[in-house]
Amino acid sequence: MSEQNQTLPIDTLETVYDLMATAIDEVDAKKIELFLVKLVLLNAKAIGNAEILREHISIAQKDL
Repeated sequence: MSEQNQTLPIDTLETVYDLMATAIDEVDAKKIELFLVKLVLLNAKAIGNAEILREHISIAQKDL
């Protein structure tokens, strides 16, 4: 995988947010954590860079 820094435009991020919100609403409440872990692992595999994932986890943990 190449080391390109690709970002999504705001309108696409809004679409992703909507997709996530809908998917979370559709998942059994007892399985939301499992769904989120599976999603993160699938995205980690697609990204192919553990350091990027580590950085994203750290950022996401802030100000919860």
